[in-house]
Amino acid sequence: MIRAVSLAPGAAAPSGAVLSLPYEARYRRRAVLELTSGETVLLDLAEAAELRDGDALALEDGRHVAIRAAAEPLVEIRGDLVRLAWHIGNRHTPCEIQADRLLIQRDHVLEAMLTGLGAQVTPVEAPFQPEGGAYGHGRTHAHSHAPDPQADPNAHIPHRKG
Repeated sequence: MIRAVSLAPGAAAPSGAVLSLPYEARYRRRAVLELTSGETVLLDLAEAAELRDGDALALEDGRHVAIRAAAEPLVEIRGDLVRLAWHIGNRHTPCEIQADRLLIQRDHVLEAMLTGLGAQVTPVEAPFQPEGGAYGHGRTHAHSHAPDPQADPNAHIPHRKG
């Protein structure tokens, strides 16, 4: 099995090979992946990386594989997009922001909340490319607002006077 050894952001894939993956499957370091042609490749990157639509994987034989975002079940949201985007972001939910709509993954609880806020919510099948985090490119990850005990093991202990 041929190895994919590096990621080429925004690179064209002249060989015509294509890897089509939904959002949740496009953050990887090591995995056996099946191309649309049926060929399998071993993704073997030095560290986990976001495989974005339009990027390419460099194979060890010199070929490149185009990465495409696969269509998946999403919700199209229309209405007061600024207000609705704030509520979606407040729940740390990945969201694709377009000029006339927002897209999120299907979630009946969020869909009910958004409908209650006056949004027009419509199920769709489409590729999903949500915004990256504010502190760099790529995925947002769940985070805690609590102190990081790895950074300071005593951060969770209140300081007492006296």
